[in-house]
Amino acid sequence: MTRAIVLNPNDNVATLIDDAAAGAEAELTGEGSGTITILADIPYGHKCAVVALKSGTDILKYGQVIGRATADIAVGDHVHIHNVEALRARGDR
Repeated sequence: MTRAIVLNPNDNVATLIDDAAAGAEAELTGEGSGTITILADIPYGHKCAVVALKSGTDILKYGQVIGRATADIAVGDHVHIHNVEALRARGDR
């Protein structure tokens, strides 16, 4: 089974500890528990959603905002630059 770690109980993403293929079950560890179904191929070290995220929702990792969803993201989907905008070092804040 694929493993994914939730680093803070407030996080809405988990970091994959293994490569994950679409359709795989991922066991949540750390501050998360249960399993989710991975919806897309996701490489080791990348993030997946552990709750459904609407466009505009803050992405939380380490209990901190690391970005904002630019599209709706389903549970188990890849959370990366194609659907998240960075909020740090943008120069407009």
